[in-house]
Amino acid sequence: MPTSRRNFLAAGIALGGWHLARPLSSFGASDPFTLGIASGDPLPDSVVLWTRLAPDPLHGGGMPPEPVAVDWEIAEDEKLARVVQRGTARARPEFAHAVHVDVRGLQPARWYWYRFRAGGIESPICRTRTAPPAGAAVARFSFAFASCQHYEQGYYVAYRHMAQENLDLVIHLGDYIYEGPTRTDRVRRHNSDEIQTLTDYRNRYALYKGDPDLQRAHALFPWIVTWDDHEVDNNYAGDVEEHGAPRQQFLERRANAYQAYYEHMPLRQTSLPQGSHLLLYRRLGFGSLAEFSVLDTRQYRTDQPCGDGVKPSCPERFNPAATLMGAQQEAWLRQGLDRSQARWNIIAQQVMMAEVDRQLGPGERFSMDQWSGYPVARDRLLRFLGERRPSNPIVISGDIHSNWVADLKADVGGWRSAVVGSEFVGTSITSGGDGADTIRFQWLYQLENPHIKFFNNQRGYVRVTLTPDLWRSDYRVISAVTRQDASIRTRASYVVENGKRGVQEG
Repeated sequence: MPTSRRNFLAAGIALGGWHLARPLSSFGASDPFTLGIASGDPLPDSVVLWTRLAPDPLHGGGMPPEPVAVDWEIAEDEKLARVVQRGTARARPEFAHAVHVDVRGLQPARWYWYRFRAGGIESPICRTRTAPPAGAAVARFSFAFASCQHYEQGYYVAYRHMAQENLDLVIHLGDYIYEGPTRTDRVRRHNSDEIQTLTDYRNRYALYKGDPDLQRAHALFPWIVTWDDHEVDNNYAGDVEEHGAPRQQFLERRANAYQAYYEHMPLRQTSLPQGSHLLLYRRLGFGSLAEFSVLDTRQYRTDQPCGDGVKPSCPERFNPAATLMGAQQEAWLRQGLDRSQARWNIIAQQVMMAEVDRQLGPGERFSMDQWSGYPVARDRLLRFLGERRPSNPIVISGDIHSNWVADLKADVGGWRSAVVGSEFVGTSITSGGDGADTIRFQWLYQLENPHIKFFNNQRGYVRVTLTPDLWRSDYRVISAVTRQDASIRTRASYVVENGKRGVQEG
């Protein structure tokens, strides 16, 4: 498989039965679509189409400091013979010549093909899919969720395999980029020291989005995205930087990071950043089958207690004012779950919700960056799930570069406590390197945490298949992310039956 995107396009390789078109360039040898094109946040009548013009992607983009007209079209067929809509967008220099087109008036639950054109150059033709109409019966729905794609620690082989899946959607749960400096002892290299400025963040996104396997996964499926910490700074909490930088200095860095995130993701204008604030939490429905509540557990959280890291408990851990979501987002989540008519209610978020005591025997140690560091806030949510009983609540999480399956209980410490939901934690795309199949250590976690059903330390993603009667999670793991020819297999499968709380091995 060609590793160069230019060679890949020139070879005319078909993706899913459709081809990437490329006419002569009026920009000379420059390609403004080096970062690919993408779509996201599908609604029954709408989808967001995205691109960013960047003929010199790793050096600020290489575009003139003026708006550029970008034509777009969307069609019912892979050759774009039956165009249903077309228009022109303005790629503005203040947003790095990124384009976000919110196409309205589409038909629900169907595939579309689309492309952009700028300066006489046509982008690849890619595909997307709208959501089923609200309340419509849906017999089957399939999606994959992924997170944590550290560029230096491996190749995006997982995305190459994901592109072969029969999916309706991809969900990315955070750590799309990593902010750290380059290292010489890894399989690939970052393109700068630790990033701080808007230009730094733009160039880092350009490095990541130039990867052909990541571009292919964007080209084939609509994505729903949210962030975690590394899109800004490791383990940051609200306006608190990891190493205690002055608040105003960090908020300036956060504003740079948030703008670059918006510029590189298929998000609606409702997420247009306002300084150091960006509204990211949102809700998307897929007929009567599923509703996703997409959370932001970074922007509004209070500082981690007990000194962050994995630590013994401390009094600050039980501060009732401590929060990951903030009061407004927490109320929004509860209201949405309370009103939902969907069969499956999915909370898509970043850090593991199930409590994990990481110390064998007497004493306890918890990860303070996860929900375990905020037990009062978690207990409020789990009690709500137990009392209000929204239909089939499922939490999907990322962050920790390993696979987990857990029952969520109203009283974590009570062995006989009722199960109120299920959590599926997906491993990283590359972060952590090759990893290993550590299933033999699962029983150690289960001694202290009997609600944990599965643990594995390989890389990959989770494929989910939904029907009205069954949720099925297939844990797809890569043999080695340090090899571009790595294979994939399903390491384990777990199911949840409609109306029955708790996971079962499938």
